[in-house]
Amino acid sequence: MDEIVGLIGHSMGGRPGECLMHRLGMPVSDDTILRQLKRDALACRQADNIRVVGIDDWSWRHATRYGTIMVDLERRSVVDVLDDRSVESAKAWLQERPAIEVISRDRCGLYAQAAREGAPQARQVADRFHLVQNLRAAIKEQMSFYGHAHVRPILSEDAIVSSTAQRRRARMAHRQSRQDIFEMLHALRQQGLSYSEISRRTGYERRSIANWLTSNAPRDRSRAALNPTSPLYFEAFLVGCWKDGNRIGRHLFYDIKNRGYTGSRSNLERLLKVWRDAEKGQPDDISTEERALEPVRDPDTGHVISSVIAAALCIKPRGQLTNRQARKVDALKKGSEPFAKMRSLAMRFSGILRSRNASALDEWIDDAIETNLIAIMRFASVLRRDIDAIKNAIELLWSRPKDRSIVSRH
Repeated sequence: MDEIVGLIGHSMGGRPGECLMHRLGMPVSDDTILRQLKRDALACRQADNIRVVGIDDWSWRHATRYGTIMVDLERRSVVDVLDDRSVESAKAWLQERPAIEVISRDRCGLYAQAAREGAPQARQVADRFHLVQNLRAAIKEQMSFYGHAHVRPILSEDAIVSSTAQRRRARMAHRQSRQDIFEMLHALRQQGLSYSEISRRTGYERRSIANWLTSNAPRDRSRAALNPTSPLYFEAFLVGCWKDGNRIGRHLFYDIKNRGYTGSRSNLERLLKVWRDAEKGQPDDISTEERALEPVRDPDTGHVISSVIAAALCIKPRGQLTNRQARKVDALKKGSEPFAKMRSLAMRFSGILRSRNASALDEWIDDAIETNLIAIMRFASVLRRDIDAIKNAIELLWSRPKDRSIVSRH
């Protein structure tokens, strides 16, 4: 709390209109935030019986610095605000409160790990809002395969294998080219040509020719050692994050910075783009018939329905659709078999979340995987890895800390 007071106080600096809250886009004064934080924090610190905690991240500075907010979901009030977004700080905070029984979190692997290590006695609850948004993102990605607006695909294990195979083939081609140079230079030397004549014919420097001819085999160039300025230095960690569903570039940048990354965010984005492009280029991901499908057009305007609009409509119940939206949904169901499958799954998934009965979840996951729709299969596989927290989200009332009433009060 002292750090927060110091940061907010420093941000004010006696300059009207330049307060931290205004820069964060929040129409509230710094004094109001400080009073509220102090009142809630002091009240909650006096109570040692916190049972249900919601954990989420928030941005001190967009895409640069993140903190963690802790909410007592029973009292519907902020408990604490941590200065960073890390496993270590969240874990330490949880360990100091052994009475915690339930932890509601988003699907970021960071907070899942912190909960496992810091409060092993607590039941983890995946946030229902994020579950629906993750499904919407998967539908948008899948629809982008069928002639809709381009959406970068998400890294998959197959893409990593494909990318690794491509790098291996490139290295082999490089070695073969060096073998050809080695044999050519030795053949010219065996003809009795001098180093100078070989240099004139080939264009290589005399010193390089001497190095080639004094060796018994082509010397391969050793790969430069990776260092923290390269995102590849953290490749294993990044791959693990993506598999756990943490796919937001700015979050990944923040996470590897906490682990010592000294490179730029643009350098990280270039690496992620290579992975995404490699996945998109896999010929086996999409069948020839699927590639040939024409995009569906809006029956009212004749314009192509984008993957973003299609995904938003796919998860919206029929009773909440306007007449124009209903016509779009009908056109999508008629013109796109994958959309029809995904809408059926989305409505079932929404029903499971509302039912408070998790018994149907395993069957839903099996059906999603059997669709052979790449993005939907991936979404279902990630659900299965986090199955206990997903089932708790269905059966328990607790959800994410960014509840509207909490936000409005704080």
